[in-house]
Amino acid sequence: MLQIAFHPIYKHPLPERHRFPMLKYELLPKQLLYEGTCTNANFFEPEIPDDSHILRVHTEAYYHDLLNLTLDAKAIRKIGFPLSDALVKREVMIADGTIKASEFALKHGIAMNIAGGTHHAYSNKGEGFCMLNDQAIGARYLQENKLATKILIVDLDVHQGNGTAEIFQNDSSVFTFSMHGKSNYPFKKETSDLDIALETNTTDDTYLTILKETLPKLIASEKPDFIYYLCGVDVMASDKLGKLALTITGCKERDRFVLQTCHDLNIPVMCSMGGGYSPDIKTIIEAHANTFRLAQHIYF
Repeated sequence: MLQIAFHPIYKHPLPERHRFPMLKYELLPKQLLYEGTCTNANFFEPEIPDDSHILRVHTEAYYHDLLNLTLDAKAIRKIGFPLSDALVKREVMIADGTIKASEFALKHGIAMNIAGGTHHAYSNKGEGFCMLNDQAIGARYLQENKLATKILIVDLDVHQGNGTAEIFQNDSSVFTFSMHGKSNYPFKKETSDLDIALETNTTDDTYLTILKETLPKLIASEKPDFIYYLCGVDVMASDKLGKLALTITGCKERDRFVLQTCHDLNIPVMCSMGGGYSPDIKTIIEAHANTFRLAQHIYF
């Protein structure tokens, strides 16, 4: 059965006219239930994880400042959310959702988190709506518990996974692959193990050709025993924070190819949703829902 991490805390209240579409975390599970893609049995609620899991990735000083709400004003501005106890609780529970989904993926081949994909969180700071790097925390959890040895992170959000690149910059046991917009945030990129920077207005055909040429070769060379997939839908032409030009059909084919590849090669995959900022919330929900529909179709 497909297992999906979700908790009502994921939809965190934000100031009016804030550009982050927090509403999607409430609407997406409702849509999946309404259309019959999922039932209540597919969802599990994350909890507060042990601090040790987070401290394998993030520095003690940074995590202390998060928990005690003592980050300075500049650091809070870079994150982009007003700092509060409820926000920090949300972040640690998203991380726990990814940890537990990683375990479910080992059992069922795939598992998902309605939220997550917080790839702009560095070991010692947050930025870009990201405070704790959920997939990095999940990767370290698997390795610490000897559940995986070589991990591949496939980051197909439109923005480079700069925090993930920094966290694993000197670690050959986690291969970081980011395929993103060349002229987009973050404007100072980090160095992933493999970065593919795409030109503005890259279309379906070009994007999918590059991905289909790259991913199988990468898996063959690195031989991962676990894959994290960050499937942001901000690659679409409609996205107000992206500069690529994929259609919703192209975005769906991207997900189909990644998930089918993982399935055919029998490599467990854990999916975090990442970004999506199209002006019409229905477009965001439909694009994210496609990922869950494909997971059910391919695996179950």
